[in-house]
Amino acid sequence: MNVIVANKYQTMLQGLDIDIIKTMYGEYDADEIVSTFQNFYFQRMILDITAIKNYKDITNLQKLSISLDMDKVILLLDDSPESTSPAYLSQLISMGIYNFTKDIEGIMYLYNNPNSYRDVAHIHQLNSIQPTYNDDSNTAVESFDETKSQRIIGITNLSKQSGATTLTYMMKNQLKQKYSVVALEVDKREFMYFNDKELLSTVSTAVSGIVAKNSDKEVILIDTNGSKEAEKLCTDIIYLLEPSTIKLNRLLYTDRNFMTKNKNNKVVLNQSLLNSNDVSDFEYESNLKIFCNVPPLNERDKDITPLNKLLTKLGFTRFADDEQKKKKGFF
Repeated sequence: MNVIVANKYQTMLQGLDIDIIKTMYGEYDADEIVSTFQNFYFQRMILDITAIKNYKDITNLQKLSISLDMDKVILLLDDSPESTSPAYLSQLISMGIYNFTKDIEGIMYLYNNPNSYRDVAHIHQLNSIQPTYNDDSNTAVESFDETKSQRIIGITNLSKQSGATTLTYMMKNQLKQKYSVVALEVDKREFMYFNDKELLSTVSTAVSGIVAKNSDKEVILIDTNGSKEAEKLCTDIIYLLEPSTIKLNRLLYTDRNFMTKNKNNKVVLNQSLLNSNDVSDFEYESNLKIFCNVPPLNERDKDITPLNKLLTKLGFTRFADDEQKKKKGFF
């Protein structure tokens, strides 16, 4: 059975040829809609956007996306330039709201054929990122508006078992000192061994929903395990390569083109014992530009200061002052 929450388009929605179990007509706070339907079973909700008080403020839609299953919600947009602008629609998509339309035909289509991220990806505008540079090097550092932009960072192994799961765990612990952060892994259950309730495990088909429900977080870390669905959601991805002879030769044996494929990616040497001269030689021989060189780390440390360099290079500027003061870690 279905529910309708309507205001301006009440008359239009009364003509829908679907079974209705509950209707609400008028203008409501987002919190009121959540409290009414959070524990209410329904097949679909047809939601007139004008029924949400102050709907042009996207944070009110965010409240719904956090508490309701937005895969079940079909959002009927009005004709206002604010709520139909590409920027507004892109923000809806970032929250996991994929089913929106402006007419009755669109409602019935989405009722029978709900959208996935793939169906709306062409109108999703990711935050533009412009490079800046450290004062003491030529290494690019991603800059972004930390008051507005959510970062979704993917961590992917290039060579087999290069430590993506453990590095994701350590990055989460370090980032939470200065940011609101959540970490999830896709298509595996290795997080369970850390006994950390802040770590989430999911599958590729559900990852977009988990990301949407954590839209209030400043940072989402994803151990992608090669999931294309997860990688599509990321604003940035680092690719881990363990520079041991056996790992490199094994990777070359299975994919001789991996260096060419990754020459424009952010390649991070993980669990690396190479010094700066070794890394320079590695870059020359492999034709790869190494984004960062990460030594073996102790995941039990409460403050893993060597990670600050990597986090600063990724644009987490709240660690920049600490990095300048301590001048420790890796290049």
